[in-house]
Amino acid sequence: MTAPAGAAAAAPGPDGVPPPEPLPAEALDSHCHLEMIERPDTAGVLAAARAAGITRVVTIGTDLASSRWAAQCAHAFGGVYAAVAVHPNETVTAAPTPEHRTEVLAQIAELALLDRVRAVGETGLDYYRDYASPVVQRDWFRAHIAIAKQAGKALVIHDRDAHQDVLDILEAEGPPEKVIFHCFSGDAAMAKHCAEAGYVMSFAGNITFSSAGALREAAAVAPLDLLLVETDAPFLTPVPHRGKPNSPAMVAHTVRALAALKQVGVADLCAQLTATGERMFGPW
Repeated sequence: MTAPAGAAAAAPGPDGVPPPEPLPAEALDSHCHLEMIERPDTAGVLAAARAAGITRVVTIGTDLASSRWAAQCAHAFGGVYAAVAVHPNETVTAAPTPEHRTEVLAQIAELALLDRVRAVGETGLDYYRDYASPVVQRDWFRAHIAIAKQAGKALVIHDRDAHQDVLDILEAEGPPEKVIFHCFSGDAAMAKHCAEAGYVMSFAGNITFSSAGALREAAAVAPLDLLLVETDAPFLTPVPHRGKPNSPAMVAHTVRALAALKQVGVADLCAQLTATGERMFGPW
């Protein structure tokens, strides 16, 4: 996790993707996977993000090993926070027996208490893939909700083709004080439901895709103070670099697209996103 001295922050990465125009004010990438980004070093990725105006990054765990890595990364680098959890698609391989499940969840709960770990996630339900049965996923989701409440940390939700079950489980278990729907994928009706419940909706680069009309409709009705932006890097690279590897710097494109959609100034949106990020993850 160390950078070569004198690394050029604004230069194109090894993939040749040019850096975005710097934002007029600071903003954050509320959800990425720094350990998955194929770049020479984490410090260089973060330097490129800062050059674009992205001064804060939340790196997300998807299993016990990546959660530990995320916590270590947040400890090593200023401007980085971590979230820890077992992704719904990893629940079977993460703990093949009940004994393993108990131990893994205990270690996630321990990590969640660390100061630089500011969220439990990503957890939730994924009915698009069949890596784990819905019954297993729901069990782990409930356990992560309990960990978030015990630790007093935000809950970061992965919700893919499972909107109603996610909402029903949150209501039945009682949601934590701070809930974030990562890579929000619902429609306008879902956005209104989340707004009524006070859930924050984080939009990724796919909001810039030409096929994402329903997603833009959802963002249009979501209140400004319940919005975040993310890359989900290295996935979901926004236009104009769709199909190329993603990194936190690229969230600048998503910020501009969201500002145009909401008809607000880019600097004003940056200020609101920063305030919401601090409300969800705490002061940096």
